[in-house]
Amino acid sequence: MSNQQPVNNNTSSEEVDLGQLFQMIGNGFRKLFNFIGNIFKGIFKIIIYFLLFIQKHFIKFAVAAVVGLAIGVYLDIIKEPKYISTMVVEPNFNSVQQLYNNVHFYNELAISQDSSALAEALDITRSEAGHIKMFRVESYSDENQKVQLFDKFVRSLDTTTQKAIDMEKYLLNFNSLDARFHTVSVTATNNTIAKKIQPSIINSISRNEYFNLQKSISDINIELQDSLYSKQINEIDSLQLLYKKVMIKEADKPMQGTNISLGENGGKENKELALINKMEELKTSLVLLNEERANKSSILNVISAFPRRGVEVKGVWNSYKFWIPVGLIGLTLLVLSILELNTYLKKYKKE
Repeated sequence: MSNQQPVNNNTSSEEVDLGQLFQMIGNGFRKLFNFIGNIFKGIFKIIIYFLLFIQKHFIKFAVAAVVGLAIGVYLDIIKEPKYISTMVVEPNFNSVQQLYNNVHFYNELAISQDSSALAEALDITRSEAGHIKMFRVESYSDENQKVQLFDKFVRSLDTTTQKAIDMEKYLLNFNSLDARFHTVSVTATNNTIAKKIQPSIINSISRNEYFNLQKSISDINIELQDSLYSKQINEIDSLQLLYKKVMIKEADKPMQGTNISLGENGGKENKELALINKMEELKTSLVLLNEERANKSSILNVISAFPRRGVEVKGVWNSYKFWIPVGLIGLTLLVLSILELNTYLKKYKKE
């Protein structure tokens, strides 16, 4: 009989399968690294080709930059200076959309240089309207104001809806029209024109019949609420005086026996404390009501008016000596690239 042990074919096949699996994984990583390496090599070649291209045509780019700088400096010297003026407003009674519409309308007239229509809309002369170059309106709010608006919005909802509202989503999808304050900017070649057109911009909103109706209703409601608060305060004052008189009379009564009614005295003290707390609540509500009256005294509150004189628009981004050289260099780059591409295509065609 033979003593040789039979070979375990299952073990051998498992070792072969594992070896093939590791080999496949290794090949996959090798291909991935090669692919990433080829990407970096391609990027590096593109950078080198671009630098060689710049080196080859450096003189042309330098000439374009010098010529552009000279033209830009000349244009900056002869151009008419521009001035910007900014006003901060607080729209009430949902008039913010009307404000944006009006300012966009003025801006379209200014860009199209329709001095006649712009002069009529702003109640100024045609020559004064010709100085206006641009209008701009945007919201003026920071994160704290957005959080305050979110808190005010949530308080107006019922408890079930409040749980479904997420503050991060609200801030992410914040509508600029919901901001409390907004800035109106005017760019013109006359530094005093913005102050002249301020009344016209405000009156264009204040003359609206719908907003005037909303303001009238708000004034009536505020006065009604004020009278209710005042009436309640007077009633509480009367009750407090009544309690004092009752307590004085009870104190003047002769003591009969040694019975002490702690529950009764405690009840009176609780009532007095409740009246005091109610009085404090009414006073706080009255203060808030007065603040609301002040905030809604106008359809469009002017927080910061246009200055008497605008500020001259300066800076590199607003100068020709920056944009003209950049434009000429870009144009030179485009033309030379097209010529290089044409040369390459001709060589490729011959091959």
